[in-house]
Amino acid sequence: MPRSPSSTVQAARNELGVRLRELRKEAPLSGRELARLAGWAPSKCTRLENGETLPSVDDIRTWCRVCGADDQAEDLIAATRTVDSMYVQWKRVQRTGLRRLQESYVPLFERTQSFRVYSSNVVPGLLQTEGYATALLTDITDFRGTVNDVPAAVEARMERSRVLRQGRRRFAFLIEESVLRHRVGDDDAMADQLGYLLSAMAFPTVSIGVIPLAAPRRMWVVETFSIYDAEQAQVETLTAAVTMTAPGEVAVYAKAFAELGKVAVYGQRARSLVAAAVDSLG
Repeated sequence: MPRSPSSTVQAARNELGVRLRELRKEAPLSGRELARLAGWAPSKCTRLENGETLPSVDDIRTWCRVCGADDQAEDLIAATRTVDSMYVQWKRVQRTGLRRLQESYVPLFERTQSFRVYSSNVVPGLLQTEGYATALLTDITDFRGTVNDVPAAVEARMERSRVLRQGRRRFAFLIEESVLRHRVGDDDAMADQLGYLLSAMAFPTVSIGVIPLAAPRRMWVVETFSIYDAEQAQVETLTAAVTMTAPGEVAVYAKAFAELGKVAVYGQRARSLVAAAVDSLG
């Protein structure tokens, strides 16, 4: 089953550190010798080789120069950028508000033909109504203390959701039943949101499965994740978005999605769970 997003990023850092260590040994240089020639403290070499610190572009160029391996620099710089892009802190991408984050997904959505989304906490973004999205993004803005551009961010989220009705894309959503019960916004916002879920179940390109609270579990509740074709998986944590493109990692999330899908109910049984959530609003 999926390893934690943080362990995936750390594994990539460790692999980069191993490549640096191999270059040093091929030189051949000790860690202290490399540090002296680079003008660094010996502890820096240790941190880079152990994956404790992600090297900068200048660090890579210096390391390769000292080791007589300038021809390796560009490949290592590319690897560093790949690791850096795997882990994107929300505070970094949301520092100017939420609108730009919503818009940043548009190219990915436009090139994806098959979407698989599992959500254990909120209604997936592509299925959110304006009222629900407004309440949710307001809460996120307040919690993170970012610039309040909620109306513009909601407009961008609604705009990107048009992908549901464009082209011949396929969408498969799995939602824990608890998501239907979590109150986001007032009763009217929740009623509208749940009503839209019922409508979306009839879209020809959309499959929505609900995992009942009482269902015998074949797969435990995990963090919310999305799979775009077979090329990329993204996991959302409280502090960051972690993107995985390694085929083995994406395949593990695809396996998890398949296992979760076996527990879910569809069609009328799923509609009944949504309707029960509507009734619970009073």
